[in-house]
Amino acid sequence: INAEYMGTPSECLFFFEMSFQGVEKALEGLDDNSRKEVTRILYGDNAQPIEIPQEISSYAAENNFEIKSYKVKAAKEEIRHPRIVRVAGIQNSIAIATTENIADQRQTIWNKVGKLLEAAGKLGANVICLQECWTMPFAFCTREKGRWCEFAEGAENGPTTQFLRPFAQRFNMVIVSPILERDEIHGDVIWNTAVIIGPSGNILGKTRKNHIPRVGDFNESTYYLEGNLGHPVFETPYGRIAVNICFGRHHPLNWMAYGLNGAEIVFNPSATVGALSEPLWGIEARNAAIANSYFAVGINRVGTENFPNAFTSGDGKPAHSDFGAFYGSSYVASPDGSRTPGLSRDRDGLILAELDLNLIQQVRDKWMFQATARYPMYANLLHEYCQPDFKPQRIKEKAQHDKPLGATDYY
Repeated sequence: INAEYMGTPSECLFFFEMSFQGVEKALEGLDDNSRKEVTRILYGDNAQPIEIPQEISSYAAENNFEIKSYKVKAAKEEIRHPRIVRVAGIQNSIAIATTENIADQRQTIWNKVGKLLEAAGKLGANVICLQECWTMPFAFCTREKGRWCEFAEGAENGPTTQFLRPFAQRFNMVIVSPILERDEIHGDVIWNTAVIIGPSGNILGKTRKNHIPRVGDFNESTYYLEGNLGHPVFETPYGRIAVNICFGRHHPLNWMAYGLNGAEIVFNPSATVGALSEPLWGIEARNAAIANSYFAVGINRVGTENFPNAFTSGDGKPAHSDFGAFYGSSYVASPDGSRTPGLSRDRDGLILAELDLNLIQQVRDKWMFQATARYPMYANLLHEYCQPDFKPQRIKEKAQHDKPLGATDYY
């Protein structure tokens, strides 16, 4: 930061967040051998770059978004054929100011994301997931109902689903579309929902956000509450997929539930800011992939969204008009512990990974996490914990009169 400018600590942090492009970019300053070793330690060594055709690279440059593409291998087997699937995630900023007409805001985002979908389709993506509430600014920090609720729409027949269906049909791909849902059948209630569109443009189903944050500016419970659809897994031509929306990534049992239901790929569409969660971001989806022996895809939006009215969140901070910087950094994690490098912290982008789903069973055979798990023991503890008269299993030192001379209390 320019030494001549002495801003406030928050202003300096904002400047740093906007200028730092990401860990991968910083590693480019190392010599080749050091960079290779650091990358191996940080990310594993089973995510090798795939060359992107010049035509698509040029298209991305013309439309100001980046593309990163990787291959994750599995060992060759004698009986099973490889199960190759190309998964992708899209991160993006909003397109125009939050003060603009609601329909125009949504349309300009459609236009922008449509170009990334075009690139993904031409790269052969089989399953693609968009970011949380991708058609709108993440306005829930404001707690204002009026205009932001206008973004809510029907899941099965709403305009965003109709916009995406031709892409699914044209490229024969599954699209996961996280939106703000208006449940017109059940009293117009609003939900944070992901719609799963099949490769023929059909609606496979939907899932809802299971965990709603109540931290900092994340005032989402003003608009919607915890989902009521459980942990569905969708069987597609490209594998069994699930969607763990945003805050659910902080809950290991939420990740586990999708695995118990047979998920092979779990997407985590998110909207989170650097000052709150960035140290957690690169760990959580990767840990889930390891612990549950499946692939996980973390997707986060980018940009800073300013709102017309300043707001506070009961945390002692002065009134402010933005959430902070969403830091992108979308990536794909594998059951063997490896992960791809992330997308940029501040640019629209497409992350694509070619996976061999055979790796899942190979890792399960090697590590035996599922075989060595103690599910009945966990189930009994959870059942007991949920009872009002639950008593923790804690061992204390014996009472004073029962102890030998010189014994010490330990608690």
